[in-house]
Amino acid sequence: MIDHTGVNVSDIARAKAFYRAALAPLGYAVLMEFEQFAGLGVAPKPDFWIGQGVPNEPRVHVAFRADSRAIVDAFYKAAIAAGGRDNGPPGPRPHYHDNYYGAFVLDLDGHNIEAVCHLSA
Repeated sequence: MIDHTGVNVSDIARAKAFYRAALAPLGYAVLMEFEQFAGLGVAPKPDFWIGQGVPNEPRVHVAFRADSRAIVDAFYKAAIAAGGRDNGPPGPRPHYHDNYYGAFVLDLDGHNIEAVCHLSA
């Protein structure tokens, strides 16, 4: 089981605003903040960290589990509105498995951020 993960970002303030908006439909919020780092998660514990630095090479792919397809849709809409770039709109991905429904957005530094639902509806 993974306890936490994270990515380096080129501008912590901009990244914090992006992730705060993009992950809100998943129930995520900024739970801890330091000058150069921020931890996001569902209370009480952050499990996704962003840190000021040189963005990871190659860029990172992080997938967040969503409880419904509607939440995947809401993630995509929020992430795009917050400045993310489309990397695969919401929809079924049957090549992964029959019930895979995901959306992919590139964050402000090009990390591939996904929301995925594994339920049939």
